[in-house]
Amino acid sequence: MVKTISAKELAQKVINHEDLFILDTRNTDDFDDWKIEGRNVKVHNTPYFDLLEGVDPVKDVLPKDQEIYVVCAKGGSSEFVAEQIEEAGYSNVYSIEGGMKAWSEHLEPVKIGDLKEGGSLYQFVRIGKGCLSYLVESNGEAAIIDTNRMIEQYEEFMSGKDYKLVALLDTHLHADHISGGRKLAEKVGAKYYLPPKDAEEVTFQYEPLQDGDEIKVGNTVIRSVYSPGHTIGSTSFIIDDQYLLTGDILFIDSIGRPDLAGLAQDWVGDLRNTLYKRYKELADELLVLPAHYMGINEMNDDGSVSEKLGVLYAENHGLQIDSEDTFRKTVTENLPPQPNSYQEIRQMNMGKINPDIEEQREMEIGPNRCAVR
Repeated sequence: MVKTISAKELAQKVINHEDLFILDTRNTDDFDDWKIEGRNVKVHNTPYFDLLEGVDPVKDVLPKDQEIYVVCAKGGSSEFVAEQIEEAGYSNVYSIEGGMKAWSEHLEPVKIGDLKEGGSLYQFVRIGKGCLSYLVESNGEAAIIDTNRMIEQYEEFMSGKDYKLVALLDTHLHADHISGGRKLAEKVGAKYYLPPKDAEEVTFQYEPLQDGDEIKVGNTVIRSVYSPGHTIGSTSFIIDDQYLLTGDILFIDSIGRPDLAGLAQDWVGDLRNTLYKRYKELADELLVLPAHYMGINEMNDDGSVSEKLGVLYAENHGLQIDSEDTFRKTVTENLPPQPNSYQEIRQMNMGKINPDIEEQREMEIGPNRCAVR
């Protein structure tokens, strides 16, 4: 029986920057679109169909002296290939359970820091998709920001802890992943918050988030800052006067794209105003915590993704464009492909469609593409 490793165990190895060798047996097109990445991860792609007769095609690349991890789309083909590799005389061979589907869904909690009046802030790193969500806990209460679809993982994290979930907030109507905020709010009887300008077509009740609103969570306050540009309703949050949650407006190495509702030309001015005026008025010492990251190079040594606002104004290329015309060109002409199924994801986040869980998983497969490079 071939050995297996879970997405969670593998994620911890990636976050700890261990040396890893991964053999990806998916079709080359799928591999080129999206793969397991890490600071010390070496990934080789040879499709499953090339390995049906044995592992001769990859013998030259398989390491003799370290573990070999085999991945496929869902975990079946990788078991077969891992067995073949073992039979060829390699000992430490593992199949990654659930394949890239499971990798896409794992959330790894990383503590960002303590709050001034007691409590903590955690970042949940969705390492297979680059999504970041946040849990604030203070004096027996908690809130989650930009909740992912896999709400069980937040519940598991909170189980046994002595705080009650009182608020679920989305920085904007997401287009690259399905929000679990409303579902979790309904399940636990908490309030679900959404910016009203993004919610004009939603089919459900929600708490509107206006500029300057303050939401109390235990002894701490989440203050909303209207920051349009990625969407017309995009709203950032300042927590405890030390953390700035920027949603999909500002990333560590890039800035948000304004086109996912088909309104790039309309929203590019809002994006520039938010980045070059609104955020400029905020304290340089605020720690920026975005809703996504694009590459493993943005990850800190502890696995978190963050940087001080003042550092980003000095180093982030999207904040160095003096000319308004050049900025407009950059964010409307240099856009990556749109996220997979983004229209359907938006429809689902509005409550207009309700596909089954397997369809939801398919909708989310692939990388996030929320940034302008």
